[in-house]
Amino acid sequence: MRSSGSGRNSGRGNHRGAGNERDERQGQGRPRKPRPEERRYDVGPGATKDGPKSGRGGAARGGAKGGPKQSQQGGRGRTAPARSREYEARTEERNRERYAGKKDIKLPKTFPGAEQEGERLQKVLARAGYGSRRACEELIEQARVEINGEIVLEQGRRVDPEKDEVKVDGLTVATQSYQFFSLNKPAGVVSTMEDPEGRQCLGDYVTNRETRLFHVGRLDTETEGVILLTNHGELAHRLTHPKYGVKKTYLAAIVGPIPRDLGKRLKDGIQLEDGYARADHFRVVEQTGKNYLVEVTLHEGRKHIVRRMLAEAGFPVEKLVRTSFGPITLGDQKSGWLRRLSNTEVGMLMKEVDL
Repeated sequence: MRSSGSGRNSGRGNHRGAGNERDERQGQGRPRKPRPEERRYDVGPGATKDGPKSGRGGAARGGAKGGPKQSQQGGRGRTAPARSREYEARTEERNRERYAGKKDIKLPKTFPGAEQEGERLQKVLARAGYGSRRACEELIEQARVEINGEIVLEQGRRVDPEKDEVKVDGLTVATQSYQFFSLNKPAGVVSTMEDPEGRQCLGDYVTNRETRLFHVGRLDTETEGVILLTNHGELAHRLTHPKYGVKKTYLAAIVGPIPRDLGKRLKDGIQLEDGYARADHFRVVEQTGKNYLVEVTLHEGRKHIVRRMLAEAGFPVEKLVRTSFGPITLGDQKSGWLRRLSNTEVGMLMKEVDL
């Protein structure tokens, strides 16, 4: 009984030992996998049987994720030296010298119409304020648009805004970023963009504009009415040049009675100190007793020309208002109000001076 019991006990007690002996016998034919507690993590590139050269694990040298990666160039276990800035600069200079004498290679254009230059016509019209691109395409479909005197019938036509002349319904389109305004100048405002004496001037009405504007012609300080502001230098020059004879219309308040031949005298010419001055049109607009409101149209632009003509004829002006400058009329625009000219008005101005 004791011997059998002791055998069972000895078998239980030597269970782990028997397993170890079995593992050793099985491991004689093949290598045994190390247990987790027996695994070593300091083996890798640059390590020896006794351990790593530097005393640090291979994971710190790129053997595991997170460590610096090693380059395979220049031998196993070595890192490639970083290139200096001087080396990179010399390399770039050699490359420039190598390709300095070679011509630029023109790559083929792979999309339709890429070989054409300029902007699409409907885009130019849309930027000029003729509506959306679809609306501008409808203008082209209606044969209302012409380029350099030729009516455009196909969509997608390209133009050069700097060179080509574009017209809609016979009126020139301002294809560039020009601005055109009409101001109803009040009395007492100086016709300059800046005034060194601090008086109210035209520049006070356009201080918030991104581009610099300048006035077209002048009005006397006490004269009210239409004055144009723009950044289109050529248009402003032609509108004030006597060669183009752009007409201006004024309403003048005078005290009568006036003779019937006053209009004929003004049209025939009034002798002034700087030569004759002639009116293109004259009529009486309103009469209230001895007070008359007369309309005078002329194409000259000399200083105080209307006031001087009527004063020389014997009728000093009490109040003067310019009601139109060429095709631009005052209408119901209030005193001191600035408004942007429409595309049609700009086209009419350009047509007036052959632009």
